[in-house]
Amino acid sequence: METINASDFKAQCLAILDRVQATGEHVLILKRGRPVAELLPASRSRSEYPQSELKGTVTVLGDILEPAVPEEDWDSLR
Repeated sequence: METINASDFKAQCLAILDRVQATGEHVLILKRGRPVAELLPASRSRSEYPQSELKGTVTVLGDILEPAVPEEDWDSLR
C-alpha cells in the first residue's frame, strides 16, 4: 500500500484517483505522519440499482397493510 502526505495528495489528487481506479491499489493518506484516510477503489455492484442487492432479504409476516397496533389501543378513537 502506498502512503502519501495530505499536501502531496491535494496537489496530485486527480492523478491518484485515476491510478487507484485503474490499478485497484490502496493509498494511505497521512497528515503530520499519522494516517487520516485510506483511498481504495469503489466496489462495483453487479446490479444497476443498489436497492436490487437487498432483493430476497426481507420476510413478510402477516398483512403489511394492517395497522401495527390494534384499533382498540388507538388513543385517537377514545
